[in-house]
Amino acid sequence: MLRNDTIIGTVESVLGSRISILIDTERLPSNVPVIDGRVYRVGQIGSFLRIPVGYIDLYGVVTQAGADAIPEKLRDTDDPDKLKKQARNWLTMVLVGERVGDHFERGVSQSPVTGDQVHLVTIDDLKIIYGNMDDKSSISIGQISASESLSARLDIDKLVTRHVALLGSTGSGKSNAVTVFLTEIAKGKFPSARILLIDPHGEYSSALGSYARVFKINADVSNGEYPLFIPYWALPFGELLKTFVGVLTDPQEEYVREKVFSRKLEASKHLSSPPEEAAMSADSPIPFSLKEIWYQLDRFERLTVYKGANGVITKEALIKEGDSDSLVSAQFEPHSTTNTNPYLNNQAKGILRYLNNIRNRLVDQRFNFFFHPGEWEPKKDGKIKKDLDALLVDWLAHDRPITVLDLSGVPPEVTAIVSGAVIRIAYDALFWAQDLPIGGRKQPLLMVLEEAHMYLQAGEESVASRSVRSIAKEGRKYGLGLMLVTQRPSELDSTVLSQCGTTIALRMTNGQDRGHLSSAVQDDLSDMLALIPSLRTGEALIFGEAVKIPSRVRIDAATKAPKSEDPKVSIAWAQASPLVEY
Repeated sequence: MLRNDTIIGTVESVLGSRISILIDTERLPSNVPVIDGRVYRVGQIGSFLRIPVGYIDLYGVVTQAGADAIPEKLRDTDDPDKLKKQARNWLTMVLVGERVGDHFERGVSQSPVTGDQVHLVTIDDLKIIYGNMDDKSSISIGQISASESLSARLDIDKLVTRHVALLGSTGSGKSNAVTVFLTEIAKGKFPSARILLIDPHGEYSSALGSYARVFKINADVSNGEYPLFIPYWALPFGELLKTFVGVLTDPQEEYVREKVFSRKLEASKHLSSPPEEAAMSADSPIPFSLKEIWYQLDRFERLTVYKGANGVITKEALIKEGDSDSLVSAQFEPHSTTNTNPYLNNQAKGILRYLNNIRNRLVDQRFNFFFHPGEWEPKKDGKIKKDLDALLVDWLAHDRPITVLDLSGVPPEVTAIVSGAVIRIAYDALFWAQDLPIGGRKQPLLMVLEEAHMYLQAGEESVASRSVRSIAKEGRKYGLGLMLVTQRPSELDSTVLSQCGTTIALRMTNGQDRGHLSSAVQDDLSDMLALIPSLRTGEALIFGEAVKIPSRVRIDAATKAPKSEDPKVSIAWAQASPLVEY
């Protein structure tokens, strides 16, 4: 069947962008025609079809084939045998773009009518569609699955400013896709690129190599790593409290809040540009000494006093003053149990156990990056050597396009809170610097959130959730783009996912996750999501702003594999067992 005729059928029904097509079995006796010496498959889900309308060619994606594609009104028949015979002859396609000459663009200016001829899309057609993307503003991440000679390119402008979600089950190739994506941006075409990658599991340090500067807890400086510090005082008050074990009542929390605000108010006077008092709150990112707060609150809870005959306090029953720097409590005489001196402090708030938990956190070396952040740790009066602007300079103003914040050393119980702090710091900085040469509008920033479901839980009101929602809705105004990477889209905030203009969906076997994804994909294309469980490792369906047409893509293999790559069990177990010396 060597043929050059690409006609496969006619338009029988038009409903918005959904087109019902009846295959012409006389013209097309087989579903595998050969055109110009190349074999094509008619009716494959995700394949493309073309409808000439005057001097315009309309293009669409096949979303249904067989009985499901029969128009609703034609299904009502008294002859089920006839319906069964016709079932294989129907296709549904969704219009996605049009071509005028050699120019292809998304969206259509007109619709076909019944009786219009429908054609196969040949390799020559695909070359026009995919070859029309400007090389200067796009990156290649792999090949089009329908023809591996065609490069799969993504529009970097729309990808960053309109946000992107990269979704897939464990083992589907997410980490490899992120590595390929970031490497393509960083390797020369965009020398001033700024990418901030939050890496909860330390997967990307080695994979991104010389393109990235890595900040890590317990950094190996000799190996080119930099120490990671995230100052506690940059967190809102409520998020800071969550880093400690225990719960305060509302009156107790308000009491501590007032003390923190008072400390921040005093410390703000030491800043180079002190903010107005009316604009400040306990949530403001102003340095204050947590050790000093702990000491003063702890001292007040332990206080015992001497009272005169009239019940007036005459003096404190102090034995030995403590020290806030070394976290040593003040010592007081034990209170009497016989209604005699010394007496308990009847104004104590009953928070001594919570304060002990704070002290335990402050002396826990795992939290040194947070509670003792080097030059960002305030002194007793709140003075610091470096402020948040210096932290951002360290993270973003260096000679490499990618910054990796390796959070693998962060205790799991505070990973979400710490991630939220990083997101908030970056967002606030670009918001206030939007008109400066280093602001996001002049030098955009792409924030990559690996394992996003860990700190963007649906229904959660954390600092991370609030900040990411703000970025998703308004980030493009300030030059801040998002790339959400997750294996559990069903756990993500649906508001954030729906704001992602581009979706890269790798293999997903969980029906709940696929169902959640449908809300982020054009309704007429949701039928294509049925392909997702059968995708090969490293293969993806890409929808949205960054591609000319919804595409099935085979993503390249990264030169250096991220650490998430599966271990070779058969090789490891075949070797001699390592000796362990005691």
